[in-house]
Amino acid sequence: MSIKTIKNYSEHFGFWLGLVLFMIVLWLPVFPTPAIQNMCAIALLMVTWWISEALPLAVTALLPLVLFPLLGITSGNEVASVYMNSTIFLFIGGFVLALSMQRWGLHTRIALRIIGWFHGSTRLMVFGFMLTGAVLSMWISNTASATMLLPIGLAVYARASDQLSASDRQSLLTALMLGIAYSCSIGGTATLIGTPPNMAMQRIFEISFPSAPVISFAQWLMFALPLSAVLLVSAWLVITLRYTGKNFPALSQTKNLTNTQQQSMSYEEKMVAAVFTTTALCWIFRQDIVIGVLSIPGWSRLLEHADLINDGTVAIAAALLLFVIPSRNQTQFRKLADLDTISELPWKIVLLFGGGFALAKGFTASGLSEFIGQQFLSSQDAGTFSLIAATSTLVIFLTEVTSNTATAQMLLPLVATIARAIEVNPLLLMLPVTLSASMAFMMPVATPPNAIVFASGNLKIRDMVTTGFIINLLAILMISLTTYFWGMQVFAIDASVMPDWAN
Repeated sequence: MSIKTIKNYSEHFGFWLGLVLFMIVLWLPVFPTPAIQNMCAIALLMVTWWISEALPLAVTALLPLVLFPLLGITSGNEVASVYMNSTIFLFIGGFVLALSMQRWGLHTRIALRIIGWFHGSTRLMVFGFMLTGAVLSMWISNTASATMLLPIGLAVYARASDQLSASDRQSLLTALMLGIAYSCSIGGTATLIGTPPNMAMQRIFEISFPSAPVISFAQWLMFALPLSAVLLVSAWLVITLRYTGKNFPALSQTKNLTNTQQQSMSYEEKMVAAVFTTTALCWIFRQDIVIGVLSIPGWSRLLEHADLINDGTVAIAAALLLFVIPSRNQTQFRKLADLDTISELPWKIVLLFGGGFALAKGFTASGLSEFIGQQFLSSQDAGTFSLIAATSTLVIFLTEVTSNTATAQMLLPLVATIARAIEVNPLLLMLPVTLSASMAFMMPVATPPNAIVFASGNLKIRDMVTTGFIINLLAILMISLTTYFWGMQVFAIDASVMPDWAN
């Protein structure tokens, strides 16, 4: 039976299973109010269809627009407003920047420049690819990063393979493929715009706890970048120790591949680079950055209405600038970005975001959040670190077989509710869910970068499963430690005190 046939059976089974569960819960008299019962039925239907992909993920995300008003959860106007917000515009603005980088080749230049620093040593060359993948994925989608690096990696391998034996060639190829896939997932966790679960977390946290302090771009960067860097180095060590050990032969001619492609930057590349750099600095330094006794004032203080500006404002300002700046290559494109850029935006992800936000809204509006929380009061005696580690483990292995964005959208409202019920600061559970959703390294279907490198036909699944399992375990440990120790400092969390905004 082919994979396509199995997938079709799974979709059909998931479709009917979702409907059956929806009808059973809708008529099962075990809930305290009709609103809670109806919301639980809707949530089960969406989760089943998301996991089985019975319908396209973005189509399932539209269900609340129909079912919430019909079943008395909330009005059509209220649920529709959830689908478009500042987080969505942060995503759109960031993607316009990324697409502009790709249009003018700036991303390839960055990649070749970084890779060129590590020629010769096979271990350092693999690290060059991984560093490139991580840095690019902080700012553009991990799918785009992996798609771009794959042909460069194959070209470098082709140039180097003449110097290696058959077994060494396969080892180097495996190391490069795994390095590209894993680094693109790891790097995306470092910034709010790097991967969809991060942006989903920011908005769902805001919906679930309206009076809580907003998670800023700089705050997330300060929290997640150290974790991303340490895990990147750890993954590199695991990959190179397994496939390119100490006695692996050195390479002498790979430098030429990158040098021959290092031409002078075009006007368009320079302008996109300037806008990109300015935007990144504006995101990082918008609000005050406090590190112990050191405080760096944010630039928004200089403006009269600083409290009305957010990271989405900065993102859209940058995007508008790209639509205004003319191109000197008028025969190709008149502006740095244009209507073609808009058409290339991943609107299905925007709709998927909206569905997750609507789910979070429905959990709160119906009272389902409070009801679920009461069922988990027995978890109150568990240690905070144990809860974080258990949450990370569950999400990492769940994401091996489900969409990371859909997993985050499903679980974030749930763990926010559980945290409130057991009187644990919600961030201590929401942060590991968000990070873990992007840390699945075992299966080809787990993340887009995994699928892209596996689809090239140059990787054996047993290599991805065995190496990925080791890195999964490292990710669980590092996410747990980072959240428990560093996260408490960055987000000013006192594990023994429930914040006022969470009640």
